[in-house]
Amino acid sequence: MLSATERSGLRASLLPSRQADLVELMASDEPVDYLEAVEAMEARIASIRDGEARECVWLLEHPPIYTAGTSAKESDLLIRDRFPVYKTGRGGEYTYHGPGQRVAYVMLDLNRRQRDVRLFVSALEEWVIRSLADFNITGERRQDRIGVWVQRPEKAALPDGSPREDKIAAIGIRLRKWVSFHGIAINVEPDLGHFGGIVPCGVTGHGVTSLVDLGLPVTMADLDIALRRNFQDLFGPLG
Repeated sequence: MLSATERSGLRASLLPSRQADLVELMASDEPVDYLEAVEAMEARIASIRDGEARECVWLLEHPPIYTAGTSAKESDLLIRDRFPVYKTGRGGEYTYHGPGQRVAYVMLDLNRRQRDVRLFVSALEEWVIRSLADFNITGERRQDRIGVWVQRPEKAALPDGSPREDKIAAIGIRLRKWVSFHGIAINVEPDLGHFGGIVPCGVTGHGVTSLVDLGLPVTMADLDIALRRNFQDLFGPLG
């Protein structure tokens, strides 16, 4: 967990080190094919690196798919023919993407900010946590688990007596010459049963939840407003 001092330091650390153009915000209304999205990100980060395009955040949804990060184990793919499976260069293990989940692909040039992978991941986690707080949800980090988690005291405790927790957001990034791509995925109202075809992020014993599953009638548009506001405080203005 980051201390209050560390959290306040994230903003100063990840803002551009010099005057820069606004980070472009893109949003897709219809689900985007995964391979098309990866191809578009690859092209965009090359242009960012060459100074030909602005940094970018892309908000979208995907059709139902599973993706395998660089640490994915074959045994964690439990149902092989359920949805298309894509191997991807992002960090992490297996995850699910589908309608009702807000994916935010973050294409930032850390050469203009700070070349610190751990700091960057912490800032992405903080972005999710602050955005969830706008809906009175306490999102938390865990040292031994990737992503953002919420406590579920109303559920039966684990066999060892520890409280049960559910994952509400996944994080997986890749850097190429210090320009980032891939990003975060927050569950708004996906079909949570679709996570049953994998061991999400290699974690057993805990579950997966969403904003709506927690009893909050939050729309994708509501979340986008929170994401935009909290991004600007950590990474700089969007436009």
